[in-house]
Amino acid sequence: MVRKHMLYSLIFSLFWLVACEDEPRRGVNPEDDDDSLVSVDKFYFGADLSYVNQILDHGGVYKEESTEKSPYAIFADHGTNLARFRLWHNPAWTQEVYEDGSQLYNDLYDVEKSIRLSKEQGMEVLLDFHYSDNWADPEKQQVPAAWTEITDIDVLADSVYNYTFSVLSYLESKGLMPEMVQIGNESNCGMMLSGGNANFPDMNVCESGWANMGLVVKAAIRAVNEVSETSSVDTKIAFHVADPVNVEWWFDKMIEQTTDFDFIGISYYPLWHTGVSFNQLENRIKGFKERFNKEIIILETAYPWTTDGADNYNNLFGGETPISGYPYTLDGQSQFLIDLTQKLVNAGASGVVYWEPAWITSQMKDQWGTGSSWENNTFFDFEGNVMTNIDFMTYEYTSNE
Repeated sequence: MVRKHMLYSLIFSLFWLVACEDEPRRGVNPEDDDDSLVSVDKFYFGADLSYVNQILDHGGVYKEESTEKSPYAIFADHGTNLARFRLWHNPAWTQEVYEDGSQLYNDLYDVEKSIRLSKEQGMEVLLDFHYSDNWADPEKQQVPAAWTEITDIDVLADSVYNYTFSVLSYLESKGLMPEMVQIGNESNCGMMLSGGNANFPDMNVCESGWANMGLVVKAAIRAVNEVSETSSVDTKIAFHVADPVNVEWWFDKMIEQTTDFDFIGISYYPLWHTGVSFNQLENRIKGFKERFNKEIIILETAYPWTTDGADNYNNLFGGETPISGYPYTLDGQSQFLIDLTQKLVNAGASGVVYWEPAWITSQMKDQWGTGSSWENNTFFDFEGNVMTNIDFMTYEYTSNE
């Protein structure tokens, strides 16, 4: 998993595959033979851009051919059709890390800005509810401070429903309803597992918490569906686990609780998630699709293009041995992304989202450093110029089907 706590080109390129249309989606080899078309309604080329506003506010500059340009426009112009943003409940710490901090980041109003800027560029949006004030991942699932005194599972489920409903109703009122909502982030062992009182409802699904987890996620699903029913946007629902090795057992259990969701989301960082090798991934994804009859999407991935850094914030990625055939170079990273995407297309998956490809160095701060611990994995050089690795999203992919 990503230790984050240590840390679309226009609207017409949304890759529609509709029965009455003969044109394949961009990103697929445009042959006349129907067998060349990928058997999903839409293939998402996504980017998690959650840090962008904060970087821009603290000296970060994005450029194309040495000319300053909106990063949202850069991504849309290079084929990104899904922008992903994390949402924290009350991330006061994102303001407190600055001596003169004037705003929160990754809260509702920061996310509102991000969604607006993304939709203005024609991108669809995935909103990632962490249900925490801070990073939620396999190592850290903290209860929001506002909910720490809850002891009754029905009260917790009601709180999750009301929060989810209010966020989405607010965004809908602004014309910013997300096209996809993620309920929880890398929820391998559940959600809200620490930081509550001694009697906080048990949602540890690695132990005995599935019944409680089911009640809570069904409340969130109900909120999403109720807002979507009155919206022009048909919002899809995703769940998310880290590492493909966790997909089968986790979704077997989740489907016992509810089948009312659309996407199985997976974090796949092959340098860390070694239980499924890069060569095995395609067959595993095919198996997931056959087993669960759900859309499959890689919600997080990344690969280094260099082992160098642009600042004194130690990089999280790059000390591992490269995958054979994919050196830590611009060409190596680009080929990895092309081959990863082709495997997903072959397997009938629905997309791939790259995690924080715009986390360039700046005076941005988090709890562990200033700058970036990820600049060697981005789609920008150390001067902020967009590089050719971003163009894997407009590569012409073919289908084996």
